[in-house]
This record gives sequence, structure tokens and C-alpha cells, in this order.
Amino acid sequence: MRVRVTFSKQGALRYTGHLDLHKILERSLRRAALPLAYSQGYHPQPKLNLAAALPLGFASRAEVMDVWLNEEVEDIISPLQDNVPPGLTILGATQVDERAPSLQSQVIAAEYQVEIMEGDYGSGLNEKIASVMSAEILPRERRGKKYDLRPLIEGLSLTPDPSPWGRGGKIFMRLTAREGATGRPEEVLDELGIPLEICRVERTALIFAE
Repeated sequence: MRVRVTFSKQGALRYTGHLDLHKILERSLRRAALPLAYSQGYHPQPKLNLAAALPLGFASRAEVMDVWLNEEVEDIISPLQDNVPPGLTILGATQVDERAPSLQSQVIAAEYQVEIMEGDYGSGLNEKIASVMSAEILPRERRGKKYDLRPLIEGLSLTPDPSPWGRGGKIFMRLTAREGATGRPEEVLDELGIPLEICRVERTALIFAE
């Protein structure tokens, strides 16, 4: 039985890396006493995988994990929620085809919401966003390799912020998330002239291939 679990990652867990999050989930699944399926070999591990690594410091309300069980279970949400640390909230679980491709290979894009927490960077944002979206090329360098950021940005806009402390609205981003072609919010913010350090970035959706 292959179960797709969606969960949010908030609070202090924003600073937990991908590998550590994997260990936390593995430990939580064991504590929940679920009938986990294990890998073969000298060091069997629970069979689970995460859809896409979340950059350190980012919150999320759209994380996805696949876990394999040896038998049918009516409720995986309650026992798992009772055993995850604060900051993780189990949002849903549904059975999926065991023969389906891996989660990582199905992700094609990710959506983010960025809130500017301080400074006056909200002024003129619409013009800056329009400039980025109208650019033919946005040359950048990552790990010594040059690339074009522009085709990695599928959507970029400003939405009104109704909160009294809103500083010009919240930035919506939809970035590609394919292997070898992943857009990063911090790089888009750099193009907009906004320091990542004054922003709260939250992943709001993962987009999967049909």
C-alpha cells in the first residue's frame, strides 16, 4: 500500500534541513506503530520519499511524502500527527498506485508566497516585477555555472496584503522544479533587489505532472 501524505512545515522546523526532516518523519512513522514496508539489504529502512527539498529557512503548507505500508490502514493521519514534533501538521493522506513514478520525477513546478517583513522594498514592486517578466534573458551563475533564470519563472505577481503591517503586498511566484531546471525564490528576489533576510518565504503548492 502506497500512501501519499501532505503536511505543513512551520515554526522552528523551517531551519531543519532535508535529510534531517527525512529522519524526523522516519522516526515519527515508527513511533506511530504503522505497518511500514522496509527496503532490502543489510540496513533495511522504511520505504518513504519526499517530493522536493525545501530550502533551509522556508516555511511550507504543501509538503508531500510517499510512504509504503505492508497492509491496509484506515487512518494514518491521527497516529502520525500524534508522533510528529511541533511545527509539522499532517494535512491529508490518500492511497496512490504503487507503480506510479517516484514523487521527485513528477514535480514540475512549485508556488511560493513571499512577505516582506521590513524596509521600504514594497514601493515600485509592480514595475520591478514587470521588468523581470518582460526580460528576454536573466543571466545568472550558480555553483560556477552560468544559466538563464528567466525561463525558470512561470509566474510572478504582486497580491494585496490586507494586514495592517503589510509592506506593499505579497509576492507570488511559480517556478519550475524539474531536475536540472529549478527556479529558486531567493534568486528571483535578488533580481527584484530585495534581500532574502527581510522576507518570509512559504511554499504554498507543489505542481505535479498529470
